[in-house]
Amino acid sequence: MIQIIEADITTLGVDAIVNAANESLLGGGGVDGAIHRAAGPSLLVACRALPEIRHGVRCPTGEARITPGFALPARWVIHTVGPVWRGGGHGEPDLLARCYRTALHLAHTNGVRSIAFPAISCGVYGYPLDAAAAIAVRETRAWLGTPCDPQTILLCCFSGTLADACRRAVDTWQREH
Repeated sequence: MIQIIEADITTLGVDAIVNAANESLLGGGGVDGAIHRAAGPSLLVACRALPEIRHGVRCPTGEARITPGFALPARWVIHTVGPVWRGGGHGEPDLLARCYRTALHLAHTNGVRSIAFPAISCGVYGYPLDAAAAIAVRETRAWLGTPCDPQTILLCCFSGTLADACRRAVDTWQREH
């Protein structure tokens, strides 16, 4: 089941929340900063303990990593790094889709039954809301067509404008399928 909600992702009592992180995983602005603040300093310690793939990069764009949720109501935080929007011709749609797939795969391998996604790449990374919502709905719907957990997916929206974009994407997906 997919639900579209307007809420503060840091308050949700789901098994895992997804963090729209940067490649360092050491905190930042937007939802990333909010998650780090709400989880407490142990989250930063856990992120620092993740190995660097190359200098300053613990999680490349399109991949995901998991840590405990610490002071959050969620047991886990799944960190994923979305693409910066550069017009759509630099692989952004594939990278954003990969964020959802890798986060859902990581959730499944860790027994997560319910998960909440923020609007990956829609803040300072500049991804157009309608395009991002269409990818989020497509990838989460594809996952729900499998016998894998999680089976409850929340698309957690930071604004009514984003929630409307997600609803349009669901309506479009339903018409096409």
